[in-house]
Amino acid sequence: MKKGIHPQYKDSTITCACGEVIHTRSTKPNVKVDICSKCHPFFTGKQKLVDSAGVVDRFIRRYEKTQKKQSKKSEQDAAEDKKEKTPENEVK
Repeated sequence: MKKGIHPQYKDSTITCACGEVIHTRSTKPNVKVDICSKCHPFFTGKQKLVDSAGVVDRFIRRYEKTQKKQSKKSEQDAAEDKKEKTPENEVK
C-alpha cells in the first residue's frame, strides 16, 4: 500500500430521521440518513410508504376519484334498472 493516498478512517456517528443513532467507523465524521434498519419496512415487516416525490399520494387521490365515479355510476345504473322493472313501464 502506498503511504499518504488513503483517507483517514475514524469514528463516525450515523443519525436516522427516526432518531436512531449508530456509532461506527467511516471516512466521514457524521452522516444523516432518512431510513435505517429500525424504521425500514423491509426489516420491520410493517407497511410503510416511503415517498419523497409525492407519487404515492398523487396515485391515492386519483384512485379515490375513480372509485367515487364508479360508485356513482353503479348507483345510477341500479336506479335505472329499478325504473325499468316497474310494471308501469312495461309494454303490454
